[in-house]
Amino acid sequence: MGNKPRRRVPLCPGSGTILKTLVVLGLLDWTRGQESQSMTVEEKTGIRKQIIEMFDHAYGSYMKYAYPADELMPLSCRGRVRGQEPNRGDIDDSLGKFSLTLIDTLDTLVVLNKLDEFESAVQKVVRDVRLDNDVVVSVFETNIRVLGGLLGGHVMAELLRQRGGRMQWYGGELLHMAKDLGHRLLPAFNTTSGLPYPKVNLRYGILNPLSRTGNESDTCTACAGTMILEFAALSRLSGDSVFEEHARRALDVLWERRQRGSDLVGTVINIHSGEWVRRDSGVGAGIDSYYEYLLKAYILLGDRVFLQRFNTHYSAIMKYISQPPLLLSVHMHNPTVSVHSWMDSLLAFFPGLQVLRGDLRPAIETHEMLHQVTKQHKFLPEAFTTEFRVHWGQHLLRPEFAESTYYLYKATGDPHYLRVGQSIVEKLNAYTRVPCGFAAVQDVRTGTHEDRMDSFFLAEMFKYLYLLFSEKNQLPIDMDHYILTTEAHLLPVSLSAAQPSCSTNRTESVPVPPEDEDPFSHSCPSAETLFPNNPAFAKTIRDGQRYLTGAGRLLHPPPVREIDVPLHDNGMEPVAFLKSIGISLSPLGDAAAAAAHALKQHGGVYRVELVAEVTPPSPSSEDQQEVVPHAVQLISPPFLGRTVLTAGPAKFGMDLTRHEHGVKGSVVKSCPYSACGPIENTVEVNGRIAVSLRGDCTFAAKARRLQEAGAVGVIFIDHHEGSSSDDSPLFQMVGDGGPTNAVTLPLVFLFNREGAVLTAAMETHRNVDVLLLPKDRQLGRDRPDKMVSVNLKLRLAEEVEVEEEEEGGGPTLELILENPEE
Repeated sequence: MGNKPRRRVPLCPGSGTILKTLVVLGLLDWTRGQESQSMTVEEKTGIRKQIIEMFDHAYGSYMKYAYPADELMPLSCRGRVRGQEPNRGDIDDSLGKFSLTLIDTLDTLVVLNKLDEFESAVQKVVRDVRLDNDVVVSVFETNIRVLGGLLGGHVMAELLRQRGGRMQWYGGELLHMAKDLGHRLLPAFNTTSGLPYPKVNLRYGILNPLSRTGNESDTCTACAGTMILEFAALSRLSGDSVFEEHARRALDVLWERRQRGSDLVGTVINIHSGEWVRRDSGVGAGIDSYYEYLLKAYILLGDRVFLQRFNTHYSAIMKYISQPPLLLSVHMHNPTVSVHSWMDSLLAFFPGLQVLRGDLRPAIETHEMLHQVTKQHKFLPEAFTTEFRVHWGQHLLRPEFAESTYYLYKATGDPHYLRVGQSIVEKLNAYTRVPCGFAAVQDVRTGTHEDRMDSFFLAEMFKYLYLLFSEKNQLPIDMDHYILTTEAHLLPVSLSAAQPSCSTNRTESVPVPPEDEDPFSHSCPSAETLFPNNPAFAKTIRDGQRYLTGAGRLLHPPPVREIDVPLHDNGMEPVAFLKSIGISLSPLGDAAAAAAHALKQHGGVYRVELVAEVTPPSPSSEDQQEVVPHAVQLISPPFLGRTVLTAGPAKFGMDLTRHEHGVKGSVVKSCPYSACGPIENTVEVNGRIAVSLRGDCTFAAKARRLQEAGAVGVIFIDHHEGSSSDDSPLFQMVGDGGPTNAVTLPLVFLFNREGAVLTAAMETHRNVDVLLLPKDRQLGRDRPDKMVSVNLKLRLAEEVEVEEEEEGGGPTLELILENPEE
């Protein structure tokens, strides 16, 4: 995993004492020109204190302005009480008049070492919270937030009580409340299939005429499949197996109803018949935590059935859904077909799950893609397109990106992830902090706020951020002894030994052929085995994604190789010759010149910089390749090649670098201009280069439609007003996860300002002909012949040439330096 040895330009050993003395190889370290990512202990301490201050502001605002309401309205500085505020539809099903935010925050208080506040919060919950309210709530949300919060609080209270000094009054009150709530959720499982209803009335259940629920027929896969951790923990802590039995039964049904050909599941299922209602399959909203709970159920409970199911699903995900760095939803029955061209922010949890699985490369790739999106939009939008545009602009202070950042740092030790966490902290403070807490962002494009601060912000965000910047000895508990639920509540892994696996689990384990297994199918990965003491491993993967969204650019040029060679200061012929073959010369600094002055008869010393060296591709060069600038050159009168617009290439379609003379044609705007619907001007497009506006659908979708219409090339123009290649780095357009081999057109991308030049020319002149080609091949540009790798040999004229074995491949160029005074 270490740095690869650098290739030295061979110098002839017989070149003489002078050359041997003066030749200096400028081997620059790979870190030169890169911003340091390391973080000092003092910096981490400062950020940890900042996180504590932010938590105090958020939690203190809830307790001051909202408690005992379920949630804080940070713009109104008051609590959100269900029935007293305008109905928000299903969003309000999380609210049950049970002080949701306080319960959801209990174990966060312990992780942040706020033990006095924790004891006070437990006393308030025990004294004030009622669970028998006549209110219809979401079974899923109530399970992960309230039941999970009560269980996590109970586990922490028991731990502190056993240590002595604190919580000596505690007698399991939170566990009793959790069991009461569990029984209030159980009526939801009264279906013919065993899949739970999505909603339940806390007082009247499902069937009671007063319940005002029970008419629902569908539920999401995650809603039914995200019960096992909390329900199994409740069973094993209370000794009542009924909860674990129902949660296992629901998982069995989902497993049985998977599509056997693809091993994928859909998003929405009928709770009575078990038939799929929505057959789109991804890892985001509607499915996400089903996969998470299969793997974590194995970790918590030790039941290999869950691991085998997860591994089966995971193989299908990596085969059909994962298109690194993208995670695209597909049709479960025809998984080669993508069902939409956007991703939702909930899938940001998946890199963290991949870390638990031990599959680090795609985890790093997807996380870096998400990081680039946050750099472009400040936060992850609720949904964004495969072109990384905003699809839904909300940001609800979701913690999934911070969660994956935490897991990746713990797995790799790469300080880059500390810097990512630091940026999350800074952006939260800069863009979401308000006088009465932190407010969700209504639209990341405008930065406007929304009057909500969901309970998961306190339950998860601050927990993951604090853990990210904390060492084990700085925490009041040993995190290795706990599994984090989807709401980041702490459940002890010792529960696997609390009692045998539930006897009513009737699904047989899935045999896995040995050849289909990998080293991490049945064990957690060891970071030391994967990449011992080499955090650079993650960086080499991230570098392939750094310009994915067009955000950010290298701050410094990449390192170059240099050779210092003495030449006569009046002997410009060899200097000119070296320049002509791609070697640039510049005078050495004072120190080097002083050293050269001591050498005989050579009055000038120049630095020879090799800019034409061609190195053989490394195995990982595909991941690290630079974007090759392309050009749209206007060649028809009156432009005649003088107008050249810098363009970006595509990773699919015709490779213009393999076509010596590029592709020529006249340009025409597609109709519709976005090319996201049937092309209406096929007669005009046929045989010409189409111009299309970026947005509304993927580049690949546009290219397919325009190719079908007969276009011979496509120029995409950025829709972001004012964007320019002068201030934005070029990027390669990517496909949409579907097959792109059939796209054979040349495709290039112009930023908005360059595109405006082209469209203005089209409006002014009837016919505009352009040439699409790599920028270094534009017409009228003097360009050197094709560069090749050469061995450079230098010797003095009076020395005898020594035969030697050539180093490396390619021809050898021998330069003989003569003294003109002789």
